[in-house]
Amino acid sequence: MRVLWICNIMLPRIAEKLGQEVNNKEGWLTGLMDAVLAHNASDKEHAVQLGIAFPIAKEQDFLQDALVINEDYDVPFYGFRENVLSADQYDVSMEADMTRILAHFKPDIVHCFGTEYPHTLAAIKCFGRPQRTLVGIQGLCRVYATGYMASLPKRVQNSVTFRDLIKKDSLKKQKQKYEDRGQWELAAVQGTGHVTGRTHWDKFWTGKWNPNAAYHVMQETLRKEFYSGKWSLDTCEPHSLFLSQGDYPIKGLHYMLQAMPRILEEFPDTKVYVAGNGILRSKNIIGRLKISSYGIYLEKLIRDYKLEGKIVFLGKLNAQQMKEAYLKSQAFVCPSTMENSPNSLGEAMILGVPVVTTDIGGITSMIGPDEGAIYEGFRVELSDEPGQFELISSRLAEAVIYSFQNPVEACAKAEKARAHANKTHNGDVNNKRLLEIYQTMMLCE
Repeated sequence: MRVLWICNIMLPRIAEKLGQEVNNKEGWLTGLMDAVLAHNASDKEHAVQLGIAFPIAKEQDFLQDALVINEDYDVPFYGFRENVLSADQYDVSMEADMTRILAHFKPDIVHCFGTEYPHTLAAIKCFGRPQRTLVGIQGLCRVYATGYMASLPKRVQNSVTFRDLIKKDSLKKQKQKYEDRGQWELAAVQGTGHVTGRTHWDKFWTGKWNPNAAYHVMQETLRKEFYSGKWSLDTCEPHSLFLSQGDYPIKGLHYMLQAMPRILEEFPDTKVYVAGNGILRSKNIIGRLKISSYGIYLEKLIRDYKLEGKIVFLGKLNAQQMKEAYLKSQAFVCPSTMENSPNSLGEAMILGVPVVTTDIGGITSMIGPDEGAIYEGFRVELSDEPGQFELISSRLAEAVIYSFQNPVEACAKAEKARAHANKTHNGDVNNKRLLEIYQTMMLCE
């Protein structure tokens, strides 16, 4: 069978071949490709001829080349032109590249990874065969938009910095972009015949949008670095917390800052380490001009709650550096207001790190109450009232305090979470499942 992958990024192996910068985001795709190639080597009768398409800059020339795997097999790849920085806009001209790719590769199945970008809809429209189209759910922009402001005060929601003005990227515009992307996402889900998902949450929403699509459960395989190593209470930094990112409101960093005064009353040496894009002001003039409205709000919270020196921003980390940050912390915290199945949570679980997480979206499909400290999160569109903000932050604080006060229980829960994650994120099982889905789809017309 011939399967065309529509990816959100250029895979690292392709970037290396082309001499371009490697993007480590969605690194699990490389593992999935390796698994398909290993399957082909062991079962030539049911081999998968893989093709890969991904976005390139709109001003570039259409890209067509191939990865040579061995003398008998190569993987054609294609770069279609798209402005991924304007993912809220559907560019009809992209359909010409999609049509060209489909005509050249002639796939039996088109597999789109994620619904976040308009290219998924373009691929579905141009292929025109819903029963041979598979969409893998990652996040859901249409639903994320409802919780985007995450109880931020109205004055913060309405604020605009110099950076926001120049980039046309204020908080309100960011929310609007999610709403706009949600239109293309809805159309993509409604246009496919098959969906892969992992949680009760994504099953509910995709079933609501397209009750005729077949829903296939398929768990996600993590980056290879996280399948070795194990957290230990003896070697972690006492009373340290790790957040995988916090540069936009949905990730809930402001809740963490709001919770800190209460945590510090019980554990004065607590520190929070935050990975991801830098969001606070650097000392130079240009750095001060580049701050967003949300960044200014975080700075205010740090000042108001006297958290200087308690919050450490680590910047962008590769997989190995992320792993070291998990293992160093006494607990991983996921304070998000909207999530489906965050890989960061899976990474913490499989390393055996104690977890404190909000109960939101698909989280409880990943982790149970006997596997982590789960505090109540939002279940409906978020309120803008400050009281709601304080309520959630109070629950977060008490969950962290409980985890610190009961390290034996936290370790026992982490062990159960690790055993769970080793089953959920088993690469061999997940790869076999994907091939089963492909075989099922080949029977559809």
